[in-house]
Amino acid sequence: MGCPDVEVTLAILAGGRARRLGGIPKGLLVRDGQPLLAHLLALAPRFADTLLVTSAPGPYQAFGVRSVADVVPGRGAPGGVHAALAHARTPWVLVVAADMPFVTRTVVDLLLAECGEAVDAVGFEVAGRLEPLLACYRSALAPAWEVALEANPSFPTLWQTMRARVLLQEALAEVDPGCRAVLSVNTPEEARSLAIELPATPR
Repeated sequence: MGCPDVEVTLAILAGGRARRLGGIPKGLLVRDGQPLLAHLLALAPRFADTLLVTSAPGPYQAFGVRSVADVVPGRGAPGGVHAALAHARTPWVLVVAADMPFVTRTVVDLLLAECGEAVDAVGFEVAGRLEPLLACYRSALAPAWEVALEANPSFPTLWQTMRARVLLQEALAEVDPGCRAVLSVNTPEEARSLAIELPATPR
């Protein structure tokens, strides 16, 4: 079980208008002096390909990452995952949200180890909730996912239609005490609580 790195694309989802953050591109939030996107791109060398899903690539051009837009606009994060699958050049895609500050290689390895012929998606359930934006997906799901998007489905609904392997919170906690990898930043208050800084405003 598990898939070689050469068969996996790292897809960072940077879509969304971040209204609660005042429109700041989430990938530019800062942890330990570096943008969150830079922290996630530190994982990139082990993957066959890397792409950034965003409808507004301008703020991220300096990072030199191939960017793609939603194929089906207006479907939120499920539409972003679909775009990653549709544009991937590998059989598997690791999806990570750009506003997740604490994703580690160890957590990624845990997800990749559970990929295999008998499953289409692998993700965590933490505090009783599915975490679909730190998960592995088979890129062949893209056509069926696109059809499903017509109904504007939730992630749990989508996951019920596929062969999914859901890892329990205890499995994540073994390699990530506190399960910080699934934390995301949606508001200035959350940023402060996680010691995440807003990017400096250009003068």
